[in-house]
Amino acid sequence: MLVAPFVGLMLPPGAVRAGELGEAEIRSLDGELEALCASVDDVFARPGSRENLRARVRGLLSEVPRKNLWQLAEFAGHPNPDRLQGFLAKAAWDADELRDRVRAYAVAALAADDAVLIADETGDIKKGAKTAGVQRQYTGTAGRIENAQVSVHLSYGFRRGRTLIDRELYLGRVWAGTTAGHERRCVEQGIPPERATAVATKPELARRMLERALSAGVPFTYFLADEAYGQSRALRAWLEDWRVRYVLAIPKNEVVPLPDGCTRQARELYAIVPEETFERRSCAGGAKGPREYD
Repeated sequence: MLVAPFVGLMLPPGAVRAGELGEAEIRSLDGELEALCASVDDVFARPGSRENLRARVRGLLSEVPRKNLWQLAEFAGHPNPDRLQGFLAKAAWDADELRDRVRAYAVAALAADDAVLIADETGDIKKGAKTAGVQRQYTGTAGRIENAQVSVHLSYGFRRGRTLIDRELYLGRVWAGTTAGHERRCVEQGIPPERATAVATKPELARRMLERALSAGVPFTYFLADEAYGQSRALRAWLEDWRVRYVLAIPKNEVVPLPDGCTRQARELYAIVPEETFERRSCAGGAKGPREYD
């Protein structure tokens, strides 16, 4: 779930690193967080769901080492995870409405002249075959093919901060079909009929989230993504049709159309660019040292 439930009453230990904020500032943030929680209470049908919302976020912001439902329930003082599990699996609430509310709140807090939208994916390794979207597939979490659930996210950020504002669950070929057994399985997992018969690619999911951001008037300068999205000609054509500026990574053998109507591979164009044009930067540390790019 993209939007984690919000903390109520008191921010738990570990939510803010020591020495960064004074007591008065922490208490003011606590009040702001409770106000934010109250602003979405009407999205949830039952008071118990609103309480579980607060309890779940309290745990997610705590120093609990593993954020599974057992440990979150223990932190909330529940005897078992049944309440939180029921909240996620059975409670009546409008996830899309909550997504839109949180997106508006986040964008208002982070809006800037140089803000960008970023599409990327993440995976959660799973056991069994019943979790929605789970199948054997590549996930960057493990760096290999695993039994996992993969989702595509849209982030909003600029130099001072960033946050997730949208999400789409990737449903691969295992989850696309028209048989009665397949339909029953999708109904059990709450997968809508329009997602259950055909595979929507990850670039297509990114496009849907971009459409929602554009419709909501989210201000940004560029759309950014790695080559999993950059190599999609359909996505690039859509971005150009909608006049969305973008910076996308592409494979070196990708054929790129030029203004004169000709085409050339990306590696050929790279070879003619003067070396001093580039700066080498590390995006993060990796298992084999800095992950450097030109």
